[in-house]
Amino acid sequence: MGMAHAAAQGGTKRRRRGRRSAAINEINMTPFIDVVLVLLIVFMVAAPMMTVGVPLDLPQSKASPLNSDVKPVTLSIRQSGQIFLGEDELSDDAIVPRLTEVSKSGFDERVFVRGDKRVDYGRVAQVMAIVTGGGFKKVALVTEPEQR
Repeated sequence: MGMAHAAAQGGTKRRRRGRRSAAINEINMTPFIDVVLVLLIVFMVAAPMMTVGVPLDLPQSKASPLNSDVKPVTLSIRQSGQIFLGEDELSDDAIVPRLTEVSKSGFDERVFVRGDKRVDYGRVAQVMAIVTGGGFKKVALVTEPEQR
């Protein structure tokens, strides 16, 4: 009887080839975690390089830091007396036109002057006079908080 049954099916037991198992409905987190870790490393390396402006050795003071949500317009003066707006070097004659071009609120824009602590005080005063003479009335000096 068993033989008749096997003969009726073609003589051999059929196996289904190529049948796939059920679809996996779980998310594989390993590639996601790899991408996140690579991005974390990239941002950790890139963050210190994102400092704005020219590196200076600023003088220290006991003044409290200003909290401002708006990105300020900043002039930097190196020890050699060179003037920078952001990372662009300026001549004395180009300071006021560039500040006027960059300022969003006109002459009411606050202008920060960052002077290296080894720069001649007269040079800092000269740059501030150029800025205030150009019509900007809110000019401030930037210092580092004093280390305790």
